[in-house]
Amino acid sequence: MRSPAGAALGLALALACFPKKEQRPDEAVVESWSTTPEVPAAGSTVAEVDGSLVVVSPTGAAGAETGAVPPPAATGSLAAAAKAEEGPAAEAPPPPPPVKLATEDPELRAAFQRALEASRAGDLPTAERELKAVVGKDPSLDYAWTNLGIVQERLGRTSDAEQAYRRATDLKPEQVVAWEATARLHARTGRSVRLEAQLRQSISEHPENLAFRTALVSVLVSQGKMETAINEAKKVLKADERNVHAMQMLAQAYAKQGKLELAKMVLENARAIDTADALTQNLLGNVYLQLKQRQQALEAYQKAAALRPDFAEALNNYGALLNQAQDYEGAARQLERAVVSAPDFPAARLNLGNSYRGLQQFDKALEQYRKAEQLRPQLQDVYFNLAVLHLDADGAPLDPVERLRSAIAYFNQYKEKGGRDERVDQYLKDAQKGIEKEERRREREKKDQLRKTEKEAADRKAAEQKAAEQRPPAEVEVTPPDSGKLRDQSSEK
Repeated sequence: MRSPAGAALGLALALACFPKKEQRPDEAVVESWSTTPEVPAAGSTVAEVDGSLVVVSPTGAAGAETGAVPPPAATGSLAAAAKAEEGPAAEAPPPPPPVKLATEDPELRAAFQRALEASRAGDLPTAERELKAVVGKDPSLDYAWTNLGIVQERLGRTSDAEQAYRRATDLKPEQVVAWEATARLHARTGRSVRLEAQLRQSISEHPENLAFRTALVSVLVSQGKMETAINEAKKVLKADERNVHAMQMLAQAYAKQGKLELAKMVLENARAIDTADALTQNLLGNVYLQLKQRQQALEAYQKAAALRPDFAEALNNYGALLNQAQDYEGAARQLERAVVSAPDFPAARLNLGNSYRGLQQFDKALEQYRKAEQLRPQLQDVYFNLAVLHLDADGAPLDPVERLRSAIAYFNQYKEKGGRDERVDQYLKDAQKGIEKEERRREREKKDQLRKTEKEAADRKAAEQKAAEQRPPAEVEVTPPDSGKLRDQSSEK
């Protein structure tokens, strides 16, 4: 059986934080802007080492703790932390970090908890209903609005989600989570440049607001403007040397430039500041993987998934590596959690299908591949994996010839959509040979059955003839003369 992990891009690992830049008419605007002002309050010391920022303590030790209280652990969220995927995985809506519900109302807290539980279970309509009840009773709860936006984005209602994020940022302009979600949404819908203009205007009016600045770094990374993103991230870190989010964005920009060691160093600094940040662990996993340090990558993804049990991207990455290690049962467990957390996550669906294929569960694999196809019909790798599934599934409850013809049809769809895997031509030959072999087998079977039928008929006829020859002659009954008639004749005489 062909390895599921090796099927085209079924791995679909998260190697970036944003989808590839979409070329849209509304983005054909000025690409260069005047630089943003420096952050007014200078607070910390930051040194540069080979172009990367390294936190320096008052004593001069790079990476040492400065006495500040680390951010809280990332727990109690509705979904996974920041989205970290390029290509297929970029379709997964972004989940928020720890929720800070500023209310003492027990009824609101109970409703919010129900929303969390419903979201983790994949019951997004219930989560939305509970969150609407929360903001309906107390519209001032900015984090409730943010989470409502997350749920609505997962439900595919981007307009409603954007309005919810806007309510959150109107209530609390410095809320990083809502601005990050807004940045992601604009990146996914091809409106990054438009938001960039808005953020630059906001920064010029409120240069002290770091949430504006980190959101700006996000949209810059999403557009591939790495040098500008790096410069903006450095401004944030000069003002707040412990800003983990700025470090994460800086590391992603370095990684996209191929400066993997610098990205790794920045992320290790971020991890030292907050050991419980799941996104840092996931990003470290990405960098380790690019550095071909697979065991470290696996451990980082595992840690991220443990820190945030609903972090769909980390669960997807962890499961994908387990698939490559042929631990299909372990992979399926992680990926099943990923699709519960993010039902519309094509990469996780594809990888889960690979797990089921490795477990030789044809029907389950087919279901996941078809869901991925519904979510991303333009995704080439869906058709590659569907083709390989039908090519290899000898024990599937399908007619063998029809199964192999389906494999050929899926491979052709893969090629029509631009797929160029060099194995396809050989796989097509294998499928055609399989069809010809099966047809020859059926022809032989048909001839054998005909010969068998003819032989059975001949044997039956011979047996009947032999039985007839062996039967004794039938006894002939002799009728005596009519004695009465004789008596009459003799009396006449």
